[in-house]
Amino acid sequence: MSHDAPQAPAGPTKLVIRNIGLLLSGDMEKPILDADTIVAENGKISAIGRAKDIDTDGATTIVDANGTVVTPGLIDSHVHPVAGEWTPRQNQIGWIDSFLHGGVTTMISAGEVHMPGRPKDIVGVKAMAIFAQRAFDNLRPGGVKVHAGAPVIEHGMTEEDFKEMATAGVRWLGEVGLGSVKDGPTARKMVAWARKYGMNSTIHTGGPSIPGSGLIDADVVLEADTDIVGHINGGHTALPDGQIRCICEGCKRGLELVHNGNERAALYTLRLAREMKELNRVILGTDAPAGSGVQPLGILRMVSLLSSLGDVPAEIAFCFATGNTARMRALDCGIIEPGRAADFVIMDKAQHSAGKNLLDSVQLGDLPGIGMTIIDGIVRTQRSRNTPPATKVPEIVAH
Repeated sequence: MSHDAPQAPAGPTKLVIRNIGLLLSGDMEKPILDADTIVAENGKISAIGRAKDIDTDGATTIVDANGTVVTPGLIDSHVHPVAGEWTPRQNQIGWIDSFLHGGVTTMISAGEVHMPGRPKDIVGVKAMAIFAQRAFDNLRPGGVKVHAGAPVIEHGMTEEDFKEMATAGVRWLGEVGLGSVKDGPTARKMVAWARKYGMNSTIHTGGPSIPGSGLIDADVVLEADTDIVGHINGGHTALPDGQIRCICEGCKRGLELVHNGNERAALYTLRLAREMKELNRVILGTDAPAGSGVQPLGILRMVSLLSSLGDVPAEIAFCFATGNTARMRALDCGIIEPGRAADFVIMDKAQHSAGKNLLDSVQLGDLPGIGMTIIDGIVRTQRSRNTPPATKVPEIVAH
């Protein structure tokens, strides 16, 4: 079981990561950066470049990457938290900390739908959303940022309800379709209210997953017009190919591919996005915890799957799990550039992988080995307990 994140030092902090072998930006426009050093001050990236060109004096923490690969912290766009690190779906504790050991530093709730006795009356829906938002703002398991408080919309909600939740700090809508609202016109009206007050939305796509959910097909998805087409590859059951194509071509919203979905449908969606030259729309989630279980390496597995079987360069596949999601979800992480959150994963190819280097190994279908995770400029974990061992690992040389 993990604990709350370490408290940030009382004074100013300055992190220097040096001797980086390969720096992946998370930005599809320029996925690889020509740099070997990153500086972060007080939790934000302040400089990226060559060691000889940037000021590294006064560091409070120095990490020697030892020639390994640095990526932005991975983002899981689709989780279902309940209470802290406990999930009643699998009666498991410590799942968020395990995801951290899989490189995930940020999570976004698609609804706290597994809460035993989940309220479905409007007062209860709002109360639970505000409670979850407050609880996970106060709780940072291992330092992971869990963006929770995602209400599942129900019939009878009014514009004032969305304004009230947004004013209280609720930023997300849970999966449209998991509550009583399953028709396009009602969903579209409520999604528009949510968007008016700055809330980001997603929709259940495909066959039913939990009691109370139902089929959400292409017509409803397109009419609802949520910001994200949630698990377009099904959670678990995917729509027919013709409907997936209809969604991809009929809107410009985010196309979320999840681990707990149909893998063939994920690869089909990826092929359509490539044909349309819109890979920037592809984002990744696990849709966990769920009936399929809890997958600490689920995001890494999706990166490897899409790169190896979807014929996507590994550096682009990593963007699906970082910068693409950050932009679709309006987050300050996910891209390595000055001013953004200093969230990083330091990794290398797994020992004895057939790949020549990390990118080659991922494109061959192997998982990388994680040597360190950093959130807000603070080292949170070192060698992962869940990934295969990395060929080379970073080390803290001054702290």
